[in-house]
Amino acid sequence: MSLNTERCVACRADAPRVTDAEAAELRAQIPDWEIVEQNGIPALRRVYSFSDFAAALAFTNRVGALAEEEGHHPALLTEWGRVAVSWWTHKIRGLHRNDFVCAARTDALAGGA
Repeated sequence: MSLNTERCVACRADAPRVTDAEAAELRAQIPDWEIVEQNGIPALRRVYSFSDFAAALAFTNRVGALAEEEGHHPALLTEWGRVAVSWWTHKIRGLHRNDFVCAARTDALAGGA
């Protein structure tokens, strides 16, 4: 199943993090995302480019609507002509399949930007 057609599943504090092998397999569907550490916690991160602030803000609002719909919330940094998006699962302080699903769905919102 394609990640961008999946939905997030409820995640508990004892939910398993993705393994390195699972992350490598899932990243094949979101090749423009990188795994970074933020405060010692792995996260998926991508920076999108836009023609101006209004376009960047409109994209931020679309990602915000997705986050509310899924009950899964990223870190968003909106600047003139760019938006940095970071997904990770707060409850497990790491990466869950939900993060990869939301990353793929974010790409779909951007039209592959």
